[in-house]
Amino acid sequence: MRCMVMVRATAESESQSGALPSSEILEAMGRFNEELMKAGVMLAGEGLKPSRDGKRMRFAHGTRRVIDGPFAETKELIAGFWLWQVRSMDEALEWARRCPPPFEGECEIEIRPLFEAEDFGEAMSPELRDAEERMRAELADRQR
Repeated sequence: MRCMVMVRATAESESQSGALPSSEILEAMGRFNEELMKAGVMLAGEGLKPSRDGKRMRFAHGTRRVIDGPFAETKELIAGFWLWQVRSMDEALEWARRCPPPFEGECEIEIRPLFEAEDFGEAMSPELRDAEERMRAELADRQR
C-alpha cells in the first residue's frame, strides 16, 4: 500500500521568521530518509515552505477564488511530506515510530493511505484504468 505521511506545521515553522530546522534535525532526518530509501519504502519526500508563500484555490458553485497565504489554522497546515510504499498501516506505524521529531517541541505526523484504482470498484472503467496506467508510466519515465 502507498501512504502519505504528512508533517504537521507548528507555530514556529509558520512564524514570520520562518524558523528552519536545526542542523541536528536536518542530519537526523537525512539519516532517516536514507534508511527509508535503502528499505525501498520512500517514494518521495519534501519539506514545504510556510503557508505565507502559498495560495489556495477555493471551488464553490462553479466559481474559483484564489486565497493568499498565510493561512490561519496552523494545526491544519502541512510542513512536509513523504510518500511511502509499505505492506500495511502497521508497517507505516513502525517506520513512523523510528522517525526523528521533525521540529523542536511538540509536533505531529499523520499517515493516510492513498486510494488505489481497485478502491473505486466499477466506477473505474477499464478505459479509465488504462488511462491511469498510461499516465503513471509516463510520470515514471519523466522521473528517470
